Amino acid sequence: MNKLILVIFFFAFSHFNSIASERDIRLNQLFNELKANKSKVAAIIEQEIWSLWSTHPTDEKLTARLEEGSQLVRDQNYLKAKDIFTEVINLDQSWAEAWNKRATVLYMLGEFQKSQEDIDRVLALEERHFGALAGQGLVNIQLRNYEKAIYSYEEAKKIYPSMKSAEIMISRIKKLIKDDSI
Repeated sequence: MNKLILVIFFFAFSHFNSIASERDIRLNQLFNELKANKSKVAAIIEQEIWSLWSTHPTDEKLTARLEEGSQLVRDQNYLKAKDIFTEVINLDQSWAEAWNKRATVLYMLGEFQKSQEDIDRVLALEERHFGALAGQGLVNIQLRNYEKAIYSYEEAKKIYPSMKSAEIMISRIKKLIKDDSI
Protein backbone atom coordinates (compact mmCIF):
# COMPACT_ATOMS: atom_id res chain seq x y z
CA MET A 1 0.00 0.00 0.00
CA ASN A 2 2.83 2.42 0.86
CA LYS A 3 4.40 1.80 -2.55
CA LEU A 4 1.12 2.70 -4.24
CA ILE A 5 0.92 5.96 -2.29
CA LEU A 6 4.52 6.76 -3.25
CA VAL A 7 3.81 6.07 -6.92
CA ILE A 8 0.70 8.27 -6.82
CA PHE A 9 2.60 11.04 -5.01
CA PHE A 10 5.49 10.82 -7.51
CA PHE A 11 3.10 10.99 -10.48
CA ALA A 12 1.21 13.95 -9.02
CA PHE A 13 4.43 15.80 -8.18
CA SER A 14 5.90 15.08 -11.63
CA HIS A 15 2.71 16.31 -13.28
CA PHE A 16 2.73 19.51 -11.19
CA ASN A 17 6.40 20.14 -12.06
CA SER A 18 5.62 19.57 -15.74
CA ILE A 19 2.76 22.10 -15.66
CA ALA A 20 4.88 24.62 -13.76
CA SER A 21 7.80 24.03 -16.12
CA GLU A 22 5.63 24.56 -19.22
CA ARG A 23 4.23 27.75 -17.70
CA ASP A 24 7.75 29.02 -16.86
CA ILE A 25 8.97 28.23 -20.37
CA ARG A 26 6.03 30.11 -21.89
CA LEU A 27 6.59 33.11 -19.59
CA ASN A 28 10.28 33.18 -20.53
CA GLN A 29 9.34 33.17 -24.23
CA LEU A 30 6.83 35.97 -23.70
CA PHE A 31 9.30 38.13 -21.79
CA ASN A 32 11.86 37.71 -24.58
CA GLU A 33 9.21 38.72 -27.12
CA LEU A 34 8.14 41.66 -24.95
CA LYS A 35 11.67 43.08 -25.04
CA ALA A 36 11.92 42.64 -28.81
CA ASN A 37 8.56 44.05 -29.87
CA LYS A 38 7.06 47.51 -29.91
CA SER A 39 3.63 49.00 -29.30
CA LYS A 40 0.73 46.92 -30.61
CA VAL A 41 2.51 43.57 -30.60
CA ALA A 42 3.92 44.25 -27.13
CA ALA A 43 0.43 45.06 -25.86
CA ILE A 44 -0.80 41.67 -27.05
CA ILE A 45 2.16 39.94 -25.40
CA GLU A 46 1.48 41.92 -22.21
CA GLN A 47 -2.09 40.62 -22.12
CA GLU A 48 -0.90 37.04 -22.53
CA ILE A 49 1.55 37.50 -19.63
CA TRP A 50 -1.22 38.95 -17.44
CA SER A 51 -3.41 35.99 -18.38
CA LEU A 52 -0.74 33.52 -17.29
CA TRP A 53 -0.04 35.44 -14.10
CA SER A 54 -3.77 35.56 -13.26
CA THR A 55 -4.27 31.84 -13.80
CA HIS A 56 -3.14 29.65 -10.93
CA PRO A 57 -0.83 26.95 -12.29
CA THR A 58 -2.70 24.06 -10.65
CA ASP A 59 -5.88 25.21 -8.89
CA GLU A 60 -8.87 26.48 -10.85
CA LYS A 61 -10.67 27.39 -7.61
CA LEU A 62 -7.90 29.81 -6.68
CA THR A 63 -8.06 31.32 -10.16
CA ALA A 64 -11.80 31.80 -9.69
CA ARG A 65 -11.31 33.41 -6.26
CA LEU A 66 -8.69 35.77 -7.69
CA GLU A 67 -11.11 36.78 -10.43
CA GLU A 68 -13.87 37.26 -7.85
CA GLY A 69 -11.58 39.59 -5.92
CA SER A 70 -10.65 41.40 -9.12
CA GLN A 71 -14.32 41.98 -9.88
CA LEU A 72 -14.76 43.45 -6.40
CA VAL A 73 -11.88 45.83 -7.16
CA ARG A 74 -13.61 46.89 -10.38
CA ASP A 75 -16.76 47.44 -8.27
CA GLN A 76 -14.62 49.48 -5.81
CA ASN A 77 -15.37 47.09 -2.95
CA TYR A 78 -11.78 47.17 -1.75
CA LEU A 79 -12.22 45.75 1.75
CA LYS A 80 -13.99 42.62 0.52
CA ALA A 81 -11.44 42.25 -2.30
CA LYS A 82 -8.62 42.52 0.25
CA ASP A 83 -10.22 39.70 2.28
CA ILE A 84 -10.44 37.46 -0.78
CA PHE A 85 -6.86 38.14 -1.87
CA THR A 86 -5.68 37.46 1.68
CA GLU A 87 -7.56 34.16 1.62
CA VAL A 88 -5.92 33.21 -1.68
CA ILE A 89 -2.48 34.15 -0.34
CA ASN A 90 -3.09 32.01 2.74
CA LEU A 91 -3.93 29.07 0.50
CA ASP A 92 -0.88 29.56 -1.76
CA GLN A 93 1.81 31.96 -0.63
CA SER A 94 3.89 31.23 -3.73
CA TRP A 95 1.41 32.75 -6.20
CA ALA A 96 2.85 36.16 -7.07
CA GLU A 97 -0.34 37.50 -8.62
CA ALA A 98 -2.35 37.05 -5.43
CA TRP A 99 0.21 39.22 -3.62
CA ASN A 100 0.12 41.73 -6.49
CA LYS A 101 -3.67 42.02 -6.38
CA ARG A 102 -3.63 42.59 -2.65
CA ALA A 103 -0.84 45.17 -3.03
CA THR A 104 -3.05 47.03 -5.47
CA VAL A 105 -5.99 47.01 -3.05
CA LEU A 106 -3.78 48.14 -0.17
CA TYR A 107 -2.62 51.04 -2.34
CA MET A 108 -6.24 51.94 -3.11
CA LEU A 109 -6.97 51.89 0.64
CA GLY A 110 -4.05 54.25 1.31
CA GLU A 111 -2.03 51.57 3.13
CA PHE A 112 1.14 52.38 1.21
CA GLN A 113 3.71 50.67 3.44
CA LYS A 114 1.67 47.44 3.51
CA SER A 115 1.29 47.69 -0.25
CA GLN A 116 5.07 47.96 -0.56
CA GLU A 117 5.51 44.88 1.63
CA ASP A 118 3.25 42.88 -0.70
CA ILE A 119 5.08 44.26 -3.74
CA ASP A 120 8.33 43.03 -2.19
CA ARG A 121 6.78 39.53 -2.02
CA VAL A 122 5.63 39.76 -5.65
CA LEU A 123 9.10 40.73 -6.84
CA ALA A 124 10.72 38.01 -4.75
CA LEU A 125 8.49 35.48 -6.52
CA GLU A 126 8.53 37.07 -10.00
CA GLU A 127 11.28 39.64 -10.46
CA ARG A 128 9.99 40.46 -13.98
CA HIS A 129 6.60 41.63 -12.71
CA PHE A 130 6.44 44.97 -14.49
CA GLY A 131 3.00 45.62 -12.99
CA ALA A 132 4.37 45.32 -9.46
CA LEU A 133 7.29 47.57 -10.39
CA ALA A 134 4.87 50.18 -11.72
CA GLY A 135 2.81 49.81 -8.54
CA GLN A 136 5.97 50.27 -6.51
CA GLY A 137 6.53 53.50 -8.41
CA LEU A 138 3.06 54.71 -7.39
CA VAL A 139 3.61 53.72 -3.77
CA ASN A 140 6.89 55.58 -3.66
CA ILE A 141 5.33 58.70 -5.15
CA GLN A 142 2.85 58.64 -2.26
CA LEU A 143 5.71 58.11 0.20
CA ARG A 144 7.64 60.94 -1.51
CA ASN A 145 10.50 58.57 -2.31
CA TYR A 146 10.80 60.02 -5.80
CA GLU A 147 14.19 58.56 -6.72
CA LYS A 148 13.00 55.06 -5.78
CA ALA A 149 9.84 55.65 -7.82
CA ILE A 150 11.93 56.58 -10.87
CA TYR A 151 14.11 53.52 -10.31
CA SER A 152 11.01 51.29 -10.21
CA TYR A 153 9.75 52.62 -13.53
CA GLU A 154 13.20 52.32 -15.10
CA GLU A 155 13.33 48.68 -13.99
CA ALA A 156 9.86 48.10 -15.47
CA LYS A 157 11.07 49.59 -18.77
CA LYS A 158 14.03 47.19 -18.85
CA ILE A 159 11.53 44.33 -18.79
CA TYR A 160 8.90 46.00 -20.98
CA PRO A 161 10.67 48.63 -23.12
CA SER A 162 7.53 49.93 -24.84
CA MET A 163 5.59 50.37 -21.57
CA LYS A 164 4.03 53.79 -22.12
CA SER A 165 2.97 54.47 -18.53
CA ALA A 166 6.54 54.11 -17.25
CA GLU A 167 7.84 56.90 -19.49
CA ILE A 168 4.90 59.15 -18.61
CA MET A 169 5.37 58.56 -14.88
CA ILE A 170 9.14 59.16 -14.97
CA SER A 171 8.47 62.52 -16.60
CA ARG A 172 5.83 63.41 -13.98
CA ILE A 173 8.10 62.39 -11.10
CA LYS A 174 10.93 64.53 -12.43
CA LYS A 175 8.49 67.45 -12.52
CA LEU A 176 7.49 66.69 -8.89
CA ILE A 177 11.14 66.72 -7.87
CA LYS A 178 11.68 70.03 -9.67
CA ASP A 179 8.54 71.56 -8.12
CA ASP A 180 9.57 70.39 -4.64
CA SER A 181 12.98 72.02 -5.00
CA ILE A 182 11.48 75.44 -5.73
